Amino acid sequence: MLTIYHNTRCSKSRQALDLLQQENREVQVIEYLKTPPTAAELQSLAQKLHLKPEDLVRKQEKLFKEKFAGKVYTDEEWVAILVANPSLIERPIVVKGDKAVIGRPPENVLALL
Repeated sequence: MLTIYHNTRCSKSRQALDLLQQENREVQVIEYLKTPPTAAELQSLAQKLHLKPEDLVRKQEKLFKEKFAGKVYTDEEWVAILVANPSLIERPIVVKGDKAVIGRPPENVLALL
């Protein structure tokens, strides 16, 4: 079973989901803007991706530039920021067991198949 943290308005996220569906894979879709991940889920995602929480931040977003750019936060603070501002979470994230990838480019998700 695959899980995708999905944003329906993001073309890359839609493309990644389409790739998984074309491969006839069962996919649990989590629309993370409607159902944001918890702090524990974000920490788990970061571990599965082998990234620091800060590396999950979309740094080109207007919100990031206005509120967070140039500031230093701990991993725990970044997790709290992402929980409070899920639009800043890099997308899409696809998980299979203890492995995860960011679907940028969308073809990255094929590594989990």
